[in-house]
This record gives sequence, C-alpha cells and structure tokens, in this order.
Amino acid sequence: MTRNLPKRLSRERLLSESMTERYMLAPALIALAIISIFPLLYMIYISLYDYTMSVNHPTFVGLNNWIRVLKSSTFWASWQRTGMLAGTGIVLQMLLGIGVALVIYQLPKGQNLVLTFFMLPVFVAPIVAGLLGRFLLNSTYGFYAWILGLFGYTGEIFATPLGAVIGIIAIDVWEWTPLITMIVLAGLQSMDTETLEAASIDGATYWGKLRYVTIPLASRTILVALLVRMMDILRYVDTVKIITEGGPADATKIAGYHLMEVAFRFQSFGQAAVLGIIMIAVISVLGKLFIRLMGRGVM
Repeated sequence: MTRNLPKRLSRERLLSESMTERYMLAPALIALAIISIFPLLYMIYISLYDYTMSVNHPTFVGLNNWIRVLKSSTFWASWQRTGMLAGTGIVLQMLLGIGVALVIYQLPKGQNLVLTFFMLPVFVAPIVAGLLGRFLLNSTYGFYAWILGLFGYTGEIFATPLGAVIGIIAIDVWEWTPLITMIVLAGLQSMDTETLEAASIDGATYWGKLRYVTIPLASRTILVALLVRMMDILRYVDTVKIITEGGPADATKIAGYHLMEVAFRFQSFGQAAVLGIIMIAVISVLGKLFIRLMGRGVM
C-alpha cells in the first residue's frame, strides 16, 4: 500500500492540474463556441427561408434554397473556376515561395532585409493590389503591358476570358507568394542543423539533402502554408471585384464572388446562406485533411 501511495498522489495531482487547466480555458472556449456556433446556426436558419431585404416577414421554404443552389449551373461553374485558380495559382505560389525561401535561407547575411523587401506585396490591401495590377496591366500605359508589347502582344489583357483569368492568377501569385516564402523560411530556420551537417559529412549533394532531408523536415510547415492559401482562396473576392467584377463572360466569377453577388446584388440571403455553409464545409474538410497529413508526416 505504501509503495502505491506516491503513484496515486501523482495521478491525483495530474488529474487536479488537468481539471484546473480545463476550468481556466472554459471561458475562452465558451466565448469561441458562441462566436463560431451561433452564426453557423443562424446561417442554417436563414437557408430555410426566402429571406430578402424587400420582405419584412421571411417565408419558410424548407430545402428549396438548397435545391435551387445545387441545381444552378452558375454554382458549379464558380467552383470549377475556384478549383482552376487554386490548382494553378497556388501551385505557382508554392513552387516560387519554396524556391525563394531556399535562396534566402542560403544567404550568409541580410536574410531579414531581403525578406522585408520581398514581403511588401503582402502588406498591401487586396483592393490596392488589384488596382495596382490593373494599372500595370493596362494596355495603354501599363508597364507590364509594355513589356508584353515587346513580345508582340498589344491587346487588352482583361478584355478576353483567358486574359482575365491569367491576369487574376498573376496578381494573386505576385501578392501572396511572399507569404508562402515567409512561412516556409520560418520552418527552414527551425530545422535541426545537425541532421543537415551529418548529411554533408556523409557526402550528400545539395539536391540529395534537399530531397531527403530539407523537404521532409520542413514538410509540416509547407503543409501549413498550403492550407492557409487553400482556405484563403475560397474567400478571394477583393481583387476580382476591383478588376473584372466576375467577367468577362463570367470567366472570373469564382465561388467567393458568386456568394457576394447572390447576397448583395440579388439580395437572396437564403441562397447566400446556403453558399456560405457549403464554403464552410469545404474549408472544414480541407482543414481535417491537412491535419491528418501533418500527423502522418507526409513528404
């Protein structure tokens, strides 16, 4: 009995500390639940009603809003465009961001100075970035349009569906690649340097260390950067609104812009709530998927 007494005391102490931590966290968790759960429940409530600004008393319509949204070709087309933007823009951002992070990581001096200048686009508001991109790509006085003119392209970039998509992707890559660089660089700087030194002593080449040591060690940080951009691309509205307003011919009407248009242009808040719930569901699924990947140590 006396031998088991210290173990019982230690267990009781751990249990007491655990309960204390829970009690201390309870107010924050309750506040977070109220902030997160109540709006979601209210969105579900609105999705069941014909809710517009012109109607004083919303009409209960059941699942009609859900049926109309899921049967809408505009809804599916907007998600296809979002997938294309994510599949193209985010891939470019990840490749460029990781590449620049590796270059900055190898610098013997001035890493913070170089990163500070490279991070400037991130500090620009998305609307300002959109206006700047629209100015630089203007066919009359835009600097980038002038460069394209040297290669024989003289048309208005945002006048055609393909040009508008390419322009939006280019602006998104320019603005958010530095964020990927910063996140990945933070992961690189927190790596265990002894592993890299051991690989160098064993005669590993740069590309060998990059593939078998550096990337695996920084894989979780890279997944975090990818998750941040995947979640952010779903609410990508500002730049599209200021440059193309979803055009031409709905070529840039992505999911986030479609939701905004349904809510504030057509004022169909019931259908907008459905679109918002679907977007939250997609973000939740992506979050759980990436958390599982990080837990398994992918890459």
